[in-house]
Amino acid sequence: MDRRNFTKFAMSGLAFSFLSDSIGRAAVPVTAPLPAAAPSPARPIVQPIAPKPYASLLEKAKAALDRHGDAFTLRDRVAIADFAAPSKELRFHVVDLIGGQSSSYLVAHGRGSDPAHSGWLHSFSNEPNSLASSSGAYVTGEQYVGQHGRAMRLIGLDPQNNNAEPRAIVVHGADYVGEDHIAAWGKCGRSEGCFAVAPHMLPQLLGLLGSGRLLYADKIGVEA
Repeated sequence: MDRRNFTKFAMSGLAFSFLSDSIGRAAVPVTAPLPAAAPSPARPIVQPIAPKPYASLLEKAKAALDRHGDAFTLRDRVAIADFAAPSKELRFHVVDLIGGQSSSYLVAHGRGSDPAHSGWLHSFSNEPNSLASSSGAYVTGEQYVGQHGRAMRLIGLDPQNNNAEPRAIVVHGADYVGEDHIAAWGKCGRSEGCFAVAPHMLPQLLGLLGSGRLLYADKIGVEA
């Protein structure tokens, strides 16, 4: 074989080898990477509904509502004064027994219940001139205008608060109850045994209370 033919033959073989290699590579399918699996959606975490801090006191109020049933003309809502909490907290609650809604307010306790003015109620008393708060069930009475302005009378239904009327224990407004007073002193001032509330909240509160409903005051878990 002469050099010209050998060179033609070698180049043909090289071309065939290159073509074969290209065809071989083209015949191998190219597999695209599979998309990553989408993560399963996380199940929502259902948090249990925390009981209201006054839940135990509300149960006592409901028991009093049944015990003194004839004394109340309205049983749709009740008021509870949770005197286990300090005076700087919203511890006077009006609870709708039908819908479950509630609204909360500041309320003072009597100076005889807190002689050192710590902001905490330490003891109850039903004695005249004790200047202390009394525990137990009350029925809300008529509204009137007196030395504290607009106010609501209360009638004590239990042995530990049956002097409420002669002691003039009522719901009224007082300047020593409110956010400004708490900001300055860290607590509300003290009443003479009345349920004193912030003056600007009094109309709303008296509107919710009305006449003939239960107001229940106590402190749970602490000896008074």
